[in-house]
Amino acid sequence: MADSTTYIDDFAAFIRASPSSYHAAAETARRLAAAGFEALDETAAWPAGPGRHHVVRDGAVIAWIVPAGADALTPFRILGAHTDSPGFKLKPKPTTGSNGWLQAGVEVYGGPLLNSWLDRELELAGRLVTRDGAQHLVRTGPFLRIPQLAVHLDREANSALTLDRQRHTAPVFGVGEVSQTDLVGILAALAGLDAAEVAGYDLLTADTNPPARFGLDDALFAAGRMDNLTSVHAGLTALLDAPAAGGHISVLAAFDHEELGSESRSGASGPFLADVLARISSGLGAGLEERARAISASWCLSSDAGHAVHPNYPERHDPANHPAAGGGPLLKINANQRYATDAPGAALWSRLCAEAGVGYQEFVSNNTVPCGSTIGPLTATRIGIRTIDVGAPLLSMHSARELAHVDDLVALSAAIGAFFGPRD
Repeated sequence: MADSTTYIDDFAAFIRASPSSYHAAAETARRLAAAGFEALDETAAWPAGPGRHHVVRDGAVIAWIVPAGADALTPFRILGAHTDSPGFKLKPKPTTGSNGWLQAGVEVYGGPLLNSWLDRELELAGRLVTRDGAQHLVRTGPFLRIPQLAVHLDREANSALTLDRQRHTAPVFGVGEVSQTDLVGILAALAGLDAAEVAGYDLLTADTNPPARFGLDDALFAAGRMDNLTSVHAGLTALLDAPAAGGHISVLAAFDHEELGSESRSGASGPFLADVLARISSGLGAGLEERARAISASWCLSSDAGHAVHPNYPERHDPANHPAAGGGPLLKINANQRYATDAPGAALWSRLCAEAGVGYQEFVSNNTVPCGSTIGPLTATRIGIRTIDVGAPLLSMHSARELAHVDDLVALSAAIGAFFGPRD
């Protein structure tokens, strides 16, 4: 297992560089390129045979290693994760305001814990697209804040806080006249662009408070967007350390839009992964028969954040299965296939964790609490690949700032490293 301080420092740097899915894909691609992974264009022909490559599609990125000796029947080992997180997305005509305050018009993205976004310095981050189709990443740094109503004006705030998604979540960013302020122009200037050239944008909020270790022995780690940058970073680190030899093709697939249901061209329900796998197989001479055989022998680890038992709400968890912080990554199980893990997958995960020298914990929901889902069942259904759902245990999932144990984050990457390592 990697030294925890080195790993967590690198993870913190990755989070700081990734305030949006587009930044996360760009930072992943940057690190891959620095390690010798060739960037490919989806509109161009791809090289066949052994090599290390990656391709970016909007806020998603897929990278892979084809080892020497790979052929049409070589199976895949895929680590699936996602780059997006819940929050708020900037609307068209975004400059709004009231009573002298300048505000940003935003739409709720996914399922955030709304109250956790109050009274924090937020930034806008994402991409601007100019009329020629060129994409430009931009981030504001601390720029926005969603102010909560003072308790003097809402005496029930500590017992029954209710936020209207339209009226109560618009962040402030200054004072002045709405008619004289152009928020898009401000963002364009940050990217070195003329506002008149900006024809579209995808911009989301992110917490600007930096990641931090804290608590007894600095064993706890807090940051924004850990759901699911924990898995993107763990998979990326494992892939960069993966051997170039072996009996399988190692793949990192970091999708966008999981928090919305994954139904997009860059989401897990879209064609991105299937397209990439088909092109890799084709380059190895696979036809329909060989590709079907290779997929049948393949595995996918769907790695997403899971729930550690909350000490203040233990009754919300299964009474027998209590994943503890520091107890190792989760094997996520659900009878209704909200997670894709089955018995053969559980056996493989057990072997991988043993090889990595880490423990693991089963997670199953309390029967009275609805279970979330992941890209795992989507990938298994779309591609027909054997899939296991795993992930790091968190507290405060979908908060603007989530909490994990350092050992669980390091152990997750170690187990993924065993998954990418050579196996029979």
